Amino acid sequence: MSQATLLYDAPGPRSRLRNNVLTLVFCVVLLLLAYFAWAKFEEKGQWDGKLWRPFLQADTWTELILPGLWNTLAAAAAAAVLALVFGAVFGIARLSDHRWVRAPAGVVVELFRAIPLLMLIFFAQYGGSLAGLVVNEFTAVVFGLTLYNGSVLAEIVRAGIRAVPRGQSEAGYAMGLRKNQLMRLILLPQAVTSMMPAIVSQLVVLLKDTALGFIVAYADLLNAGARVVPANFGNLIPSVIVIAAIYILINLALGYLANRLERRTRRSRKVPAAPVVREVAMR
Repeated sequence: MSQATLLYDAPGPRSRLRNNVLTLVFCVVLLLLAYFAWAKFEEKGQWDGKLWRPFLQADTWTELILPGLWNTLAAAAAAAVLALVFGAVFGIARLSDHRWVRAPAGVVVELFRAIPLLMLIFFAQYGGSLAGLVVNEFTAVVFGLTLYNGSVLAEIVRAGIRAVPRGQSEAGYAMGLRKNQLMRLILLPQAVTSMMPAIVSQLVVLLKDTALGFIVAYADLLNAGARVVPANFGNLIPSVIVIAAIYILINLALGYLANRLERRTRRSRKVPAAPVVREVAMR
């Protein structure tokens, strides 16, 4: 029982046996489901070499998949920067002592969190055209991603700052710091570390949400894998599997870098604030 904590009791022999049996059962079920899926694909001829051969050709990657990957990363990078700025500004604004700042910021954040991202992207392009504006696919995707994810990040920023113990603010005021100095010098440096897991989680969501640019025919990675490559080679299922693997690798790499950054930041600074749990985004 030396492994027991206040919130967790180490399992005894019977519990360990039960856990092992359940683990074995679930593994067998997952293997059966994987075999069933493989057999169905085999029955439909989706494992035929001719369907996978295009992915062994260099021009398939250089002319179709890699340009789509570049467009996905470009939209995600631009939207991530803008969303972080949006989230920081509106998250701090929601903590303002002035109602005329706090109330409008709250309305903006709640409004864009409540609107589905797909509608924001669609409205950015087609609504802009009705207003006489020329909005290309890249701009429409970045616009929607910025407003939606920026609103979620604003709530993460607000929660992260509030997670810093009140004594930190009281100590800052006792030293004669103004509100903006307190925010810049004491609260934000501590809150950033506690917010990091939730911010990274939302940035991963942002990267995957670039696939919604499909609605405005944005030439991203999903468009290349589900439309362009199958149109040339007639291999929709293999293409989608390859594209899904690329998305998984990108998100794993992003998560790995974020975890290293978080550990490095925590080693370099003692932070009393607890990690912020990202709220479930409204779709």
